[in-house]
Amino acid sequence: MSDTFKSGFTAIVGRPNVGKSTFMNRVIGEKIAIMSDKAQTTRNRIQGVYTDEDSQIVFIDTPGIHKPKHKLGNYMVNTAEQTLNEVDIILFMINAEEGYGRGDQFIVDRLKNVDRPVYLIINKIDRVHPDKLITLIEQYRELMEFTEIVPISALEGNNVDHLLTVIKGHLEEGPQYYPEDQITDHPERFVISEFIREKVLHLTREEIPHSIAVKIEGIDEEENGSLHIQAIIVVERKSQKGIIIGKQGSMLKEVGTRARKDIEALLGSKVFLELWVKVQKDWRNRSIDLNDFGYREDDY
Repeated sequence: MSDTFKSGFTAIVGRPNVGKSTFMNRVIGEKIAIMSDKAQTTRNRIQGVYTDEDSQIVFIDTPGIHKPKHKLGNYMVNTAEQTLNEVDIILFMINAEEGYGRGDQFIVDRLKNVDRPVYLIINKIDRVHPDKLITLIEQYRELMEFTEIVPISALEGNNVDHLLTVIKGHLEEGPQYYPEDQITDHPERFVISEFIREKVLHLTREEIPHSIAVKIEGIDEEENGSLHIQAIIVVERKSQKGIIIGKQGSMLKEVGTRARKDIEALLGSKVFLELWVKVQKDWRNRSIDLNDFGYREDDY
């Protein structure tokens, strides 16, 4: 460790599906945030901890800022907006492939009221022609004054190291908040439930993804050192339950098989994953259910 150690908190904000979780996982070097091509995948603030010899950056992957349609949506947007006033740096991430959208103006209007340095991060540059990138930069410069504009590809890793150097350059001398081998502040139960939810997102279509929640009922260690994990996948309608279970349980089995691989990689031990599906009507609008799944009432 060098004589001067820098540390701080960095929020990643942006419209849904711009690659915030992909960037987080790339920087941390391990999977801690779930990824999906479906909007509004991230529901909670997920903290990833990057530590090297002379710095520690705590990244906060916020839910995508969007116009909410239910109490869960309110929670997601409020969580993202509250984060803006609690960090040292804000990374406003956009999707180079999609370009400017109405949702960006919604976010910019909020960033203008925040007294923090805001960096524009143009992600997915591997998918666009350089000429489009230049046009994008000019377009966003007209929206507000950014501390710096950094084009990257979170998936391919292009320019990510440079972005880390830029962030370190802004941070002030500070303590090491977390042990150097800790990569997230979330408990294992949360990460496990997210891995299960991710597999449902990957394997289902249409209305299913936004209608599910996952609750870990128990984690027990067996005599042979393996773990027995019991989890409930909650849906809003009986028809959704049938889709997730699948013909003769085929869909639920596939969800469990895929999730188990990620969980075993996370925990470093063999896992027996037992899944059930339960219907709780309109849970996204019911305070008692939202509280039960860990969403604080003050945030919606």
